[in-house]
Amino acid sequence: MPELPEMENYRLLLSPRIVGKPITGVAVTRERSVNVPVDYFEQHVLGTSVRSIKRRAKHLLFYLSSDKVLVLHLMLGGMLFFGRSEQRPERSIQVTLSWHGMHLYFIGLRLGYLHIHESADIDRVMQKLGPEPLQPGFTPSMFNQLLRRQRGTLKSTLVNQRVISGIGNCYSDEICFAAGLLPARRCSELEEEELTRLYGAIRHVLGEAIRYGGYMEMPLFVGDSLTGGYDERCAVYDCEGEPCVRCGNPVVRRDVASKKSFCCLNCQR
Repeated sequence: MPELPEMENYRLLLSPRIVGKPITGVAVTRERSVNVPVDYFEQHVLGTSVRSIKRRAKHLLFYLSSDKVLVLHLMLGGMLFFGRSEQRPERSIQVTLSWHGMHLYFIGLRLGYLHIHESADIDRVMQKLGPEPLQPGFTPSMFNQLLRRQRGTLKSTLVNQRVISGIGNCYSDEICFAAGLLPARRCSELEEEELTRLYGAIRHVLGEAIRYGGYMEMPLFVGDSLTGGYDERCAVYDCEGEPCVRCGNPVVRRDVASKKSFCCLNCQR
């Protein structure tokens, strides 16, 4: 599932390509991928332009000139592709937005969605999400207070969108590895120094993942050499049996709270 770095990478790459340009075509091939009748969706999107693209947690928010907002959540298996019709990938496409000869394909929205809302309603729609871990207001003090209130494991807490938004299975494991902590550790048992390491790991791992384009398997457009660049830099996630980049011992899978999790039992405590 795309997480904060993947969605931020999409935002950065899409903005200069579509912002300010009128949308000349809208096609919805799966009605359940949108939250309104298809005719309504097309009527309120066609002819508008994207004023800006923002990200909140794992969502992309397309602010339209009509004062509507398209809220995208890709969920499991979702991805985006931007290009000409002849470059269209052989994937299941549920929604397409077009700018004359260029198209933004919303792929694999079986669980994901592209909803339309009034801009005034966005705060309400996003109100259950926790703080953004890369925002200036996300201070060590705020982080410590958040985690001190949690009784679950690091894994379950880091992926809980109501506690901290944007982190999922991949980056929770990478963060725990960077901090030298096992994902099964209880938040209530962490010492001050461990919390400090964990906070630093969150900022470092997410920041680095954004710089390297996240781990998505498919480029956003033909010639995109950034998207997916972090995949080969993952130290533990989906690396079961491979040697740890620190100590050489094999990375193991130890599921935590019914979620798959990868770690080094030698480097993480």
